[in-house]
Amino acid sequence: MGKPLYPSLYQINTRVWLTELSRALGRPATLDDIPDAELDRVAGMGFDWVWFLSVWRTGPAAQRISRANPEWVHEFRETLPDLREEDIAGSGFAITGYTVHPGLGGDAALARLRERLRKRGLRLLLDFVPNHMAPDHPWAEEHPEYFVAGTAHDLAQAPQNYTRVKGKGGERILAYGRDPYFAGWPDTLQLDYSNPATQEAMIGELGRIAGQCDGLRCDMAMLVLPDVFERTWGRRAPLFWPEATRRVRERVPGFCFMAEVYWDLEWTMLQQGFDYAYDKRLYDRLREGHAHPVRGHLQAGLDYQSKLARFLENHDEPRAAAAFAPGVHEAAAVITFLSPGLRFFHQGQFEGRRKRISPHLVRAPQEPADGTLQRFYGGLLEVLRQPTVRDGQWRLLDCVAAWDGNWTSDCFIAWCWQGGDGQRRLIAVNYAGNQSQCYVRLPFSDLTGRTVRFKDLMGPASFERDGNDLAARGLYLDLPPWGYHAFELTAV
Repeated sequence: MGKPLYPSLYQINTRVWLTELSRALGRPATLDDIPDAELDRVAGMGFDWVWFLSVWRTGPAAQRISRANPEWVHEFRETLPDLREEDIAGSGFAITGYTVHPGLGGDAALARLRERLRKRGLRLLLDFVPNHMAPDHPWAEEHPEYFVAGTAHDLAQAPQNYTRVKGKGGERILAYGRDPYFAGWPDTLQLDYSNPATQEAMIGELGRIAGQCDGLRCDMAMLVLPDVFERTWGRRAPLFWPEATRRVRERVPGFCFMAEVYWDLEWTMLQQGFDYAYDKRLYDRLREGHAHPVRGHLQAGLDYQSKLARFLENHDEPRAAAAFAPGVHEAAAVITFLSPGLRFFHQGQFEGRRKRISPHLVRAPQEPADGTLQRFYGGLLEVLRQPTVRDGQWRLLDCVAAWDGNWTSDCFIAWCWQGGDGQRRLIAVNYAGNQSQCYVRLPFSDLTGRTVRFKDLMGPASFERDGNDLAARGLYLDLPPWGYHAFELTAV
């Protein structure tokens, strides 16, 4: 079979996972120690992509900053009350080189892991951080012109955004990496995208990385857009992404680029060569807990929706089990992952983990698994493995009032999938804290004169309805707060 239209991605916190393996093995674990049985399990759950977070080389400079920053250490202690210094390795996004960290086994171990993934039909996604490097990246010494330079006045006026960097050529003032809305990240140095030589060097890095994986998740990808860069640094940068993605794909056809992107710039990134863009807007609307704006978001064209990476949590967001109340969590997951797009899951999500782990940490707290959520996600993944929702045709459906004056039809979001083999699925969610009723208009023209069987693939409901009535009025639904159905439809 070819690549699915709507694949699934599983994000793994590599350093945390290897810390746990090290404890079990009684010695430092590398990528070679990841058990084949675990890769079999991930493949068996129906995933197409595995994102191994934070495999690249990091250095002592960023680690020292992470360990000394009181605000960060306070956050780390909230995650790990028994925090030890060795738990703080430094941010996986403060990179000193795009080679695999020696502690993880180096490039050779990654190559062996990639081959093990490939044998299981899994593709490998890694990180690319376009905006900044670690303070002890070799370029800071060898090519300081690649970074945004500041003056003594800049440092005096904005000490949160600039730092003194000592090197063989003397002391320089360089900018911290940042976005335009926050103070700089003091464990990074800002790359200067207004310098064509910087862009050329970063395209070179991309070319080398593309030989080691099948795709990249590009951190805060919108920060190097010309308008954003100029707003942040007061200097205009040429376009980077169209040329960068084109040149990588010339060398590696089919290479995948996913953009972490915010500020309603998703479509912009897709136009500049990205295959997928984070769908933070859907996530935010689900957090708000109202059906109407969620349904409005799902009315966008499929040319856009099919390129969105849809998630309920990742390493940057709070854990879904902590952010969404029981019931709301399941309803939000049905909407997120049974809609079109790339289905993006995070390690620990299925078990209901509640503590977010900072990318600076290499150890996670011990947390009990939530059996109810595990069973829910097991059922959801089973539905997601079906070809109908991986390659089928998707369509948002109208939900109309069950009787005059009943406003609760506006609480429903419903859609259908139709596979090339004639298989049909109907998904309906009452995304509200109240009981709701509606009629769902079905788009199938062949129901008249037949009996239609509805079997819920994620619940106990199973019933038959007269096709003539369905064609005339639609399917009547009455659901409790945050209730949902994932029906298999069979006309008999």
